[in-house]
Amino acid sequence: MLLSETMVFGGQLSNRTELLASSSGGAFTALSDIFLADGNAVVCSTYNYSTNQQEFTLITTEKERNAARGSKYVQSIPGDIFRFAEEWLNLFQDKYILFVGMGCQAAGFISYATTKGFRDRITVVDIICHGAPSPKVWKEYAAIIERNGKIESLTFKDKRNGWKAPTAVANVNGTEISLNTYVRLFYSNNELRPSCHKCPYTAIQRITDITIGDFWHVEDKNPEKYDDKGVSLFLIHTELGLQLFQRAKSSLIWFESNITDCWQYNLESPTVPATSREEFWEDYYLYGVDYIIKKYGHDSFISKIRRRIKRLF
Repeated sequence: MLLSETMVFGGQLSNRTELLASSSGGAFTALSDIFLADGNAVVCSTYNYSTNQQEFTLITTEKERNAARGSKYVQSIPGDIFRFAEEWLNLFQDKYILFVGMGCQAAGFISYATTKGFRDRITVVDIICHGAPSPKVWKEYAAIIERNGKIESLTFKDKRNGWKAPTAVANVNGTEISLNTYVRLFYSNNELRPSCHKCPYTAIQRITDITIGDFWHVEDKNPEKYDDKGVSLFLIHTELGLQLFQRAKSSLIWFESNITDCWQYNLESPTVPATSREEFWEDYYLYGVDYIIKKYGHDSFISKIRRRIKRLF
């Protein structure tokens, strides 16, 4: 049942080791821990190092969950996960599933579960989303990185320099390789899917049970709650979501907040398409990924100004 008004909380894992292993404040870990401890399952995306794709899978162990942690600026592929989730629930009639994905994926799963009659056995969490980048561009970028060996690990938000200054690196044969040029491509908005610029799921009140993301600007609105190792945002939309968050509180240092203090652009609006998008794709098809990396992956003066402006909102 939908709450009359979305409830807003901030929080971070009280376990510092687990917090450091998370991209933000550990919201995914806190919520998924409840399901795994009860012997239930979690459906989420995990990076497949064999295919260099972010793929949805059903997990039932802490080890599998830990492998799924961490933001990846790569489009996640649902594949047959809806059907697999249904089959798992049919096999284990007393079990439940936590689904974690982007707004469009969460909406699709809710629709499927409602049609198939198992909506009451799932809790659905969506993630505040900037947009889905081209999987083709990423795979070709990854191929460049792998010219000297296979990618062994990957992170886009390592917090060695703090949560506000994340480090994006890949590990190849024990050597760290910077992913900064790819991150700049991602935030240039040139390679996002056209549908992302018209996303209908960017709203404060959503059909999911909980929305999670980074609690940006917490240092301005709630400075006593700021921690440079990450703070997560929790938007609670339903009674079911509230029940889950109440159970997760025991592992969190949490606080109540409001929409004004937690507001960020993609909570209410889809990302605006880049004015150079058409030129970007023309360049890509004419000259390939190496060319667009050099042309659009550099840190220009204009891009620096745009990032500084974005931090203000």
